[in-house]
Amino acid sequence: MVRDPIGSERAPPATDICAALDDPDCREIIRELEEPMTAAELASHCEIPQSTLYRKLELLTESTLLEESTEIRKDGHHASKYSVAFDEIRLFLEDDRTLAVTIERPARTADERLAELWSEVRKET
Repeated sequence: MVRDPIGSERAPPATDICAALDDPDCREIIRELEEPMTAAELASHCEIPQSTLYRKLELLTESTLLEESTEIRKDGHHASKYSVAFDEIRLFLEDDRTLAVTIERPARTADERLAELWSEVRKET
């Protein structure tokens, strides 16, 4: 499943963000993602066992810290690619003293906005 955190309506709970950022493997994955990479590429760069890596990628995408997209290949064997989906994360206290989070997302290109719009149209039909 491809996940688009930038198109998400709301941020995940602060506890999910903190749990992902507290994990050393997750932080290493974020450090290595200077450009989009597949799980196999990340496994070789991060030296994290592949089974562990997939769990960490799931944690990071569920907490909307990574974006998962599909790389279309001519041979028909498509691959998921992962990229960092935030520029800045701010934790703060709400009036009721609960922890809250805001996530600053990268600006989207015209192509990305068009793809998002097309995706929304397809959902409606």
